[in-house]
Amino acid sequence: MEKLYADPNGKNADLQKYAASAALKNAEADAKRAHDGKRIYNGEVTVVNPTVTSLNIDRKIPNATISSCLDISRWEVTHADTGKTVELPASRLTKYLIVSTVERYPDGWRVIRDDPQGKPC
Repeated sequence: MEKLYADPNGKNADLQKYAASAALKNAEADAKRAHDGKRIYNGEVTVVNPTVTSLNIDRKIPNATISSCLDISRWEVTHADTGKTVELPASRLTKYLIVSTVERYPDGWRVIRDDPQGKPC
């Protein structure tokens, strides 16, 4: 995600190695909206305290649900043309609970769904 949002062209992320289905489509669409608005995101995103809350390995495609805290506090939004920082609302959540669903693919796990919970963590 960091690479996708940081690249105004959105070409260097290789996100399909890590995401599929709705998660991939949503991430690409969100990044495109940001880039169309001449915004890029630089910095670091951290996933804190990931906890498996559900595991289904007996299915044709094994999956799991993971609850974690997504920390975007070190992600800076800048104007792509000027490099100036974009002012964001002070009330914006920068550390929030997210529930992700992952599926086992032949070459590794992929996030197929991310559901931000709108709650701080």
